[in-house]
Amino acid sequence: MSLPTGDTFAVDTRERWRTMSLTEVWLRPGDWYHPAVDAVVEAIIDGRSPEAPAHRLGGARSAAGIGLDETLEDVACLYRTVGAPVDVDVVRGAALGWVQGRDGRPTLSGVRDPATGLPTADYLGERLRETYGRAARDTAAVTDSHCLVVVDVAVEALDPWQRMARAASVGRTLDQVFGDGHPMASLSDGVFTVLCERTPDLPRLSQSVRRIIERNAQILGVAETMRRPVRVWMERLPQDHAAALNLLEHLRR
Repeated sequence: MSLPTGDTFAVDTRERWRTMSLTEVWLRPGDWYHPAVDAVVEAIIDGRSPEAPAHRLGGARSAAGIGLDETLEDVACLYRTVGAPVDVDVVRGAALGWVQGRDGRPTLSGVRDPATGLPTADYLGERLRETYGRAARDTAAVTDSHCLVVVDVAVEALDPWQRMARAASVGRTLDQVFGDGHPMASLSDGVFTVLCERTPDLPRLSQSVRRIIERNAQILGVAETMRRPVRVWMERLPQDHAAALNLLEHLRR
């Protein structure tokens, strides 16, 4: 795709991209700009592949501590800005650049997976322990009050960057739909879960997750990395915490 040329048009495209990204996905306005942004825009305007500058931009985002999900959603905002389908090669370039940038940073322990933005399975296990402990103090039954919403998007024979892009897309969707107060985790490659209270709205909310995951995958150009339809179900919790941890291990397989 070739767009009208000229420095003024490039600046206008960049600023419209920035505005859309800050409105829809970007968390901190002060760290959005990087010189690689201009290189990506110029490549699109000139009709060249933006894959190489997108790779540099992905590395810069990672070095700045920005998550992969936010990085790829930002790329999708660019393509919505110029009115074109997301270029999968550009998504791949940004994802690979992000991984290389991450590998160059010192390893820090934490409770979140940087690729998905979701807490780790170990962290979810601790939150389950707290949930069972609170229920025991209140003489309530966790099996009645809580359950796991499980999402399975797994398909075979994916490249590493496709797995990362898929995980980032699903992680961001779960965070958007459930938000704070719902412990969640990436259990394995393509399997995710959320700890939820049993409410009358939960079945409807769970099913809406499928549609939003599939829509976001289309926006990012990674729909072919997911099983269709996406599997979403509510998993009943067992009677005690040890059995709940065994359930998480089973779901990871």
